[in-house]
Amino acid sequence: MSQIQLLPAVEKFLAQPGRLFIGGTWQDAASGRRFAVENPANECVLAEVAEGGERDVDTAVAAARAAFTGVWAQQSPAQRGLLLFRLAELLDQYREELAQLITLENGKPIATARGEAASAANIIRYFAGWPTKIEGSTLPVSPSSGAPMLNYTLREPVGVCALIVPWNFPLTMCVWKLGPVLATGCVAVLKPAEQTPLVAIRLVQLIEAAGFPPGVVNLVTGLGIHTGAPLAQHPDVDKIAFTGSTQVGRLIAQAATGNMKKVSLELGGKSPNIILPDADIVRAAKGAADGIFYNQGQVCTAGSRLYVHASVLDQVLEELQRHAAAHVLGPGLDPASSMGPLVSARQLGSVSAYLQRGQEEGAELICGGARPAHLERGHFIQPSVFLDRAERACVAREEIFGPVLTVMSWTEIDELVLRANDSPYGLAAGLWTRDLRSAHRVAAQLKAGSVWINCWNVVDPASPFGGYKQSGWGREMSKNVIDAYTETKSVFVDLA
Repeated sequence: MSQIQLLPAVEKFLAQPGRLFIGGTWQDAASGRRFAVENPANECVLAEVAEGGERDVDTAVAAARAAFTGVWAQQSPAQRGLLLFRLAELLDQYREELAQLITLENGKPIATARGEAASAANIIRYFAGWPTKIEGSTLPVSPSSGAPMLNYTLREPVGVCALIVPWNFPLTMCVWKLGPVLATGCVAVLKPAEQTPLVAIRLVQLIEAAGFPPGVVNLVTGLGIHTGAPLAQHPDVDKIAFTGSTQVGRLIAQAATGNMKKVSLELGGKSPNIILPDADIVRAAKGAADGIFYNQGQVCTAGSRLYVHASVLDQVLEELQRHAAAHVLGPGLDPASSMGPLVSARQLGSVSAYLQRGQEEGAELICGGARPAHLERGHFIQPSVFLDRAERACVAREEIFGPVLTVMSWTEIDELVLRANDSPYGLAAGLWTRDLRSAHRVAAQLKAGSVWINCWNVVDPASPFGGYKQSGWGREMSKNVIDAYTETKSVFVDLA
């Protein structure tokens, strides 16, 4: 396999120890501890990074609070927007460097990583336009006293925000949260996933280079139990924003009750993808395959439940097998690879266990189901398709977070909608059809935060993103997320 050459800047970055960024200073963890970051494609150590703990979290939160009440509060909305525009330019300038770091620590193909880096710049650029557009309003109140009264509202930043982000989109998830934080005038303590801290470190280096004042963005790398938990529980954090599993989201919500900090959660999913008999079957099957195999299936919105009308089931299964077989598994730095490894040995073990359980519970394995024989190292798993006619196996019910698709057939549309909604999750759903009446009718009945018709996984910073039920609280992106990082203050003035 021929892999792309690492940029000299990337090699230099990897040779330097990763450090915490607190109050504008790069520093080691108070304990002096470090942890290794692995390349999931070859299981080799890429770099060592500071392992922050409770003392580092305390210091970072204090630095953020000082910046929030001090230098950052003195910045005008226009100045905040300018800083964000500068950051977007830097993200564009160093796009290839960022992409290579994403691929090295996450494993995804370099083309996908380049797309993620480009998306990050566009997201920051979108939020750069918001600071000068956050506004209050005047309200026509009618006080019982009859006195003339002016009532107006102000939108003010929430304050210190703890941002805990996952490993599947290590750069995108950082900017999804940092964008609105910085646009609204809040400050941040960022905790990236321990599997993928490197691109977060490089991002914060660019934030520093863009000219953001010290303490506005602080970075504490480390493990969830030693770093994330004290951050979630911290009494001087005003808001916590978390993306990850529903299980950990519950713990985050419980931790927030100490000081009743605001919480936004973007959690798991088991998203239904539906093919109607009138759909363009070739296009729909490709969309279904892309919807589950993209990013090795490590996507919260992965279309992992595919409902196919019985009349086209055989044709769809044939197409799915063809798309699965066409994937080239290999290291993400090899341009020929279309599917990289899973992020860790733990994730590989979890997905492998689901593949075994699915067969034991009666699901029929159509293709895949094993590690590729030609790759001796790395956390690789074949793209896999199950057919579960009873829809009772774990692979049809539980989030797997791997390239595993479970196909079910259906005949009656009303029953189909009930089955599609029969899940504790409600993050996304999809529908493939040529009939616009059916499309709008079914879309209106699906309990999901995003519904895609004849497409999948379309996300835009101007459109809200989030889930129903146990897929989360609140919305990311768009004007909706601005509300999540601001408080509304109502002011009454007696004009008598």
